[in-house]
Amino acid sequence: MSGYSRNVIALLIPGVYAPQDDTALLTEALREEALPTGARVLDVGTGSGALALAAARRGAEVTAVDVSRRAVWTARINAWLTRVPVRIRRGDLFTPVRGRTYDVILANPPYVPAPHSGHGPRGRSRAWDAGHDGRLLLDRICRDAPPLLAPRGVVLLVQSALSDPERSLELLRDAGLKAAVVRRRWIGLGPVLRSREEWLRRRGLLAPHERTEELVVIRAERTR
Repeated sequence: MSGYSRNVIALLIPGVYAPQDDTALLTEALREEALPTGARVLDVGTGSGALALAAARRGAEVTAVDVSRRAVWTARINAWLTRVPVRIRRGDLFTPVRGRTYDVILANPPYVPAPHSGHGPRGRSRAWDAGHDGRLLLDRICRDAPPLLAPRGVVLLVQSALSDPERSLELLRDAGLKAAVVRRRWIGLGPVLRSREEWLRRRGLLAPHERTEELVVIRAERTR
């Protein structure tokens, strides 16, 4: 594990997404939220459970969901090892929590554009690959999260600028939420993006000689 990962989780099962810059950026945004007493928080696509643990440490009642069995076990073990109470469910995005509402919904989904291969992401790549435009799960989250918000509830979503944040803002606003980018961070290209630099440049997603990627956090609030 990286130094950052070791600071936020106790264990990482091979094949589970390690907490990185996007996790740190979303955690910072969560830290700025004034959570109500007994706040109900949903961490969708929890991975290692790092975000769920951060919310639970603030006294929130946290539910974490992931479609990956390895991720579910990793999050459960990390919650047990750190003695932080988190309810963890396996399932596809919001399916395990239909009919419930939350004060905060956290989402750090796969958002990396991927060359078309004739099938969806498989194996470890499910943690980052998100279709030709990077929006394989982003569109679903922006569509399906708003009905699960309690009054004054908030969605906090992190994604890459490569996967069209303006589209996320548009979808969240169309759902009646007040949405804006609240955090930005430029980071060096990681190994996945470096492996597909030429393809990204051909598509105009990376400028010539560009060696950085912008991450953004979107905050969307239900105003009534």
